[in-house]
Amino acid sequence: MATKGKEVETAGRDATPANPRGIPQAPFVDKVEDYVTSRADVEPTLRRFQELIAKYQFMEQNLQRRVVGLKDKMPDIQKTLDTVRFLQMRKDESDPIETTFELNETLYAQAKIPPTDEVYIWLGANVMLSYPIEEAEQLLDSKLKAATQSLQNCEEDLDFLREQITTMEVAVARVYNWDVVQKRKEKEEEEETKGKKSETASDG
Repeated sequence: MATKGKEVETAGRDATPANPRGIPQAPFVDKVEDYVTSRADVEPTLRRFQELIAKYQFMEQNLQRRVVGLKDKMPDIQKTLDTVRFLQMRKDESDPIETTFELNETLYAQAKIPPTDEVYIWLGANVMLSYPIEEAEQLLDSKLKAATQSLQNCEEDLDFLREQITTMEVAVARVYNWDVVQKRKEKEEEEETKGKKSETASDG
């Protein structure tokens, strides 16, 4: 009996639709009997559903961390891009730009920046490269667009994952309720059988 439930699940899994980033869609349990054919199937089925919920929750936590990282990074990219565009507008002027720059969290220094057609950009991992201003603008603009798209994808995936978690929680509840009903039926049948035996003994 348990094999039938597993075959149904496997067949469904092979054809499982997914969202654009490949996150599989949770099975919608309309008829519990498609997954559970006897009370012996209940525990392994609930365990599989709980494992799937745990996987969705793990993906959700990873995406939440990624969203936090992107939201921290994007303002820095935008600020750097704005600075590069400002320098590009001023590169044909003769007067230097007077500004202050941060040495550490509490220490700033004054500086005069002459017109320039080259900037240095941190790429991460203690790597800094020089770029012509036009290339720097293109690089930063592409990074900002990629980060914006990535953030949008993450937020869409988070919404999708929450829907799948809810779907699986409903599936768990349906299987559990089915088991409760079956247990009650078995108890009633058992009591009815005992009653008939008692009547038979009395008639004897």
